Amino acid sequence: MIQLANRILAMEESATIAMSKKSRELKQAGKDVISLSLGEPDFFTPDFIKQAAVEALDQNYTQYTPVSGYDDLREAISEKFERDNQLTYGKDQIVVSTGAKQSISNVVLSILNKGDEAIVPAPFWVSYLEMIKVAEGIPVVIEAGIEQDFKITPAQLESAITPKTRLMIFSTPCNPTGSVYTKNELRALADVIVKHPQLVVISDEIYEHIRFEGEHASLAQFEDIYPQVVTVNGVSKAWAMTGWRLGYIGAPKEIAAACDKIQGQFTSATCSIAQRAAIAAAKADPSVLKDMVNAFHSRRDLVLRMIKDIPGFKANVPKGAFYVFPDISALFGKSAGSFTITNANDLCLYLLEEALVAVVPGDAFGDKNCIRFSYATSEAVLTDAMTRIKKAVEKLS
Repeated sequence: MIQLANRILAMEESATIAMSKKSRELKQAGKDVISLSLGEPDFFTPDFIKQAAVEALDQNYTQYTPVSGYDDLREAISEKFERDNQLTYGKDQIVVSTGAKQSISNVVLSILNKGDEAIVPAPFWVSYLEMIKVAEGIPVVIEAGIEQDFKITPAQLESAITPKTRLMIFSTPCNPTGSVYTKNELRALADVIVKHPQLVVISDEIYEHIRFEGEHASLAQFEDIYPQVVTVNGVSKAWAMTGWRLGYIGAPKEIAAACDKIQGQFTSATCSIAQRAAIAAAKADPSVLKDMVNAFHSRRDLVLRMIKDIPGFKANVPKGAFYVFPDISALFGKSAGSFTITNANDLCLYLLEEALVAVVPGDAFGDKNCIRFSYATSEAVLTDAMTRIKKAVEKLS
């Protein structure tokens, strides 16, 4: 009998991918399922980026590249950090990877030893905890509910730090909540971080361009903690390049070198053609994304209006990304027919069966009282989905 490694047996399957798989199976069975489970823009990659890829093929960029990425790509990313984030990262501080997911996992593996603690504010993106567990670290979850807009306080952070704390991972704008930390809120967290020089913070900013008010604020902007911060970004979300698989970090040199070392043994560099396309994205003025961001803003407002009419749903107002993360705990204990809602997972299964709408339970994101759905689809589809959800929920008593 084959015996799998304990690290695999202990790893949870991605809840977003699992729900997407279930909805695909129902669609293949002829069911009219609306899937709001995956975080993927419904826009196509801009033509000028696709053209850069075509030119790269014509110019035969089809061989191995440096592990951390082409020099001119890393230079373009360096310029992007300076232009958009007022951050100074030399190309030797930048590592390009096969998606921001690999970028984060490289850093986690570079920092954590067995038994080290890693702080994760909840709600969190589903993969953070599993990456920490694979590195044999100990996740320390800080809960931040809807009453505080799903954002942790400096006091919460301070109380979670111990002599074993080596890492913290968080996102702004946040997946799954859409919450955004302001510059002042980040400064207050930085005042705690600077007191603990052994602490490295991964700031996941993959949704930076998808926000609906104010300017994006990067944690690494504060000089006193700049040496402790790894800034993660990529092209998947804002540039609608999910399938191109390209993310990157700006990091202290020793961390960048460690990530290059890991990547050199695990995957080597990411796709050469994706890298050439990413140069075009990195050099582009983010103002070209205005129409897409406005569309997401309009969809968010539509969803929030319709949520108000759904019994038992309570939502905050997401300031970015393309998710809504309503608290649905008021529905626990209610039933319809043979279905009883005892938790968020029950509600998701009920909505999939009764409304043919796929959403994701909040347990996977660290909040058992919520569900997540993506509004990265058309307003017509969202209206249909929210109407179906409302009708299904109204059957619960």
